[in-house]
Amino acid sequence: MRAARLISMVLLLQNRGQLTSTELAAELGVSPRTIARDALELAEAGIPVYTEQGRDGGYKLLDGFRTRLTGLGREEVEALFLSGAPEALSGMGLDAAALAARLKVGAALAPSAREAPARVRQRFHLDAPGWFRRMETPEVLSTLSSAVWTDHTVEVSYVRGKRLVETVEPTLVRRVLEPYGLVLKAGVWYLAARSGNDYRVYRVDRFRHVAACGTEFTRDTDFDLSEFWSQRSEDFARSMLNDRVVVRLSPLGAKRLRFTREPLSVAMTRIDEPDADGWSRAVLPVESLDVAYVEMLALGPDVQVLQPASLRARVAEAARRTAELYE
Repeated sequence: MRAARLISMVLLLQNRGQLTSTELAAELGVSPRTIARDALELAEAGIPVYTEQGRDGGYKLLDGFRTRLTGLGREEVEALFLSGAPEALSGMGLDAAALAARLKVGAALAPSAREAPARVRQRFHLDAPGWFRRMETPEVLSTLSSAVWTDHTVEVSYVRGKRLVETVEPTLVRRVLEPYGLVLKAGVWYLAARSGNDYRVYRVDRFRHVAACGTEFTRDTDFDLSEFWSQRSEDFARSMLNDRVVVRLSPLGAKRLRFTREPLSVAMTRIDEPDADGWSRAVLPVESLDVAYVEMLALGPDVQVLQPASLRARVAEAARRTAELYE
């Protein structure tokens, strides 16, 4: 870790010319006092690092000095391809490797292209979690990440299903898994793994225990994580839409529908041509009648429930009670 930090410090100075101890400390995640010790150690090792005094001073490399420590290691290459997803890097403990990779790439660039990484950072940023939710990093993520990178099996225990009552003890299931890949979806981590002959998806925050088995598995070379996730996530979403609701939508209601429902459910919705009044009959796939009830209330007077009768009655009762509030 210390050796990697020293190399990163040299590359930072080579790329940017001059940095204060405070700036170096912020980049490398240490204190200014540690930076001073590192600079002394580099100088003793023959790296021409020196300090320029004054208000605009800082650490510099002797003019003309160029390090050749720009070869990328395997972990740095892997981290570099994840550098567009900072939450993923942090969660899997690859921050230091990503920094070293970016610095080495920067040092190897021609002077005319050296500003390109900074231009990208200033203009584009990926923020994975959804609005109004904090991204939680499960404690077991680093262990799973290591197993995914090295193709090693893991023994896990996880909570099956979702508890309806928090006071009820969760049902723990134990498995030995071959971890194929990790997916970060809207701030939630998922593991794609093989158990026996089946590939499954597990929510990482439901794992209560993860331990490396110490045995390497043979990865199926035909497995494509992106394709697998796309298919499974769509299958999962479709499996959740078990019920159907028949409604009439006003022209405004038809437009607002895509703002009140998930994209897949909107895509699966069948809307007929407008009638003489401009309203359209539509068949909506829904997760449950309770969820449909909330969605219908969001559309207000721009939707009329036709079927099922139980939902029609609930929405009519809600409309009656709302009207009473404004009388």
